[in-house]
Amino acid sequence: MVKLDGISNFVAIAEAGSISAAARRLHLSKSVVSERLAELEQNLGAPLFHRTTRKLSLTEDGSAFLERANRIVWEVQDAVAELAERRGSLSGPMRLSAPVTFGRMHLGPALYAFLARHPDISLTLELDDRRIDAAAEGYDAVIRHGTVEDSRLVALPLAPSRRLLVASPDYLARQGTPASLADLRQHRAIYYTNRNVADWRFAEVGPEVFVRPPAALRVNNGDMMRDAALAGLGLALLPSFIVGAELRAGTLVRVDIGHEAAPELIYVAHPEGRHASHKLRALVTALRAHIGTPPYWDVA
Repeated sequence: MVKLDGISNFVAIAEAGSISAAARRLHLSKSVVSERLAELEQNLGAPLFHRTTRKLSLTEDGSAFLERANRIVWEVQDAVAELAERRGSLSGPMRLSAPVTFGRMHLGPALYAFLARHPDISLTLELDDRRIDAAAEGYDAVIRHGTVEDSRLVALPLAPSRRLLVASPDYLARQGTPASLADLRQHRAIYYTNRNVADWRFAEVGPEVFVRPPAALRVNNGDMMRDAALAGLGLALLPSFIVGAELRAGTLVRVDIGHEAAPELIYVAHPEGRHASHKLRALVTALRAHIGTPPYWDVA
């Protein structure tokens, strides 16, 4: 008889890429994970993985079974969560990834209130600006800012995001204030390295326009980009949720070149093929209510 823990064990191995990694994720010994896999393969009458000394890869039968197995595991987890919700509570583990700066500046208050209302949820939040493979790395969902580039993710919008071209008054006094897209090429830029080289995208009538001024600094963190702009290093294209306070205080100035940066989105995304759990839908509702329409950081 095929057991549910064997199926969930198989899904964890497929997502983690190895028995050792799956064992760490499941908080089980490597031998237990190996035994469960062997039992499942025996019950199914087919090997699910090609085994080499260096890695595991799915067999043709394993690939076919994985899609159904994923659905089974998530349906059971969702059913458990739905029963908890019917009793007036949400429960169980939830693992999220969010960008460092957005998480530090804006997620905390909403998450703390959400967890206080649902004390049976055990949340693991990891702040990381790198690109995340949500399914392979075992995340229930990722919170991201930008455009949805991974077709394997289903995005649930949280709020529109405005990116603003900003600089310090000192920098503009020294270097002049650009007034057009062409003027930008005479200035120095502070770039976010986790995006591609065409990050500076501006809306036009027709195709978007890409501009690439010389770099003063390349860095993979929004806080440091803002601080570099405050230090007068150059122009930065940053979300309003990062620089709203500095713009209100006058320590940074918005630079108007007659074009808006291309619109973007703050969203929660979960792996394709998995329904958004009741826990995740409740969290999205709480985050939307906290952020507001328009977002509170854009209301001066």
